[in-house]
Amino acid sequence: MEGIDDSKVGAWLEANVPGFEAPYQYELITGGHSNLTFACIDNSGSRVVLRRPPLGHVLESAHDMGREHKIISALESSSVPVPKTYGLCSDPEVNGASFYVMDFIDGVVLNDSTVSVAIQDSDRPALGEHVINILCDLHAVDIDAVGLGDLGRKEAYLARQL
Repeated sequence: MEGIDDSKVGAWLEANVPGFEAPYQYELITGGHSNLTFACIDNSGSRVVLRRPPLGHVLESAHDMGREHKIISALESSSVPVPKTYGLCSDPEVNGASFYVMDFIDGVVLNDSTVSVAIQDSDRPALGEHVINILCDLHAVDIDAVGLGDLGRKEAYLARQL
């Protein structure tokens, strides 16, 4: 599959994802607007997700797999629901670009109104409250305590925006 070097990525998966066994299948998960997201499926049907930059020339800062992996991994110890990560591969010899692998979480992506019509009216308030609670949990994370304090500049935010 374009974007996946099956033999090298397969060897990486075997070395880094416990219990994940060849042969593998790969499916592009569509709907994203930037980085490529693949479902990696092993011989038992278990799934993990591989994220990598788009094919071709990309700006490193715009498609920083290390940054994505760092944030998700750091939040694993918090109350914010994130998938378990299995590792970051920064060696472009493996798959042409950096990538990371995390658990596959099955669910529905509410990316437009056509998808939301399937949600029962009676379930909508609880869903909205759940989203609010997760956002509250995210904003309550002590970024220094989880190792993310170095990601951004904390001072003079308003002045930089004006």
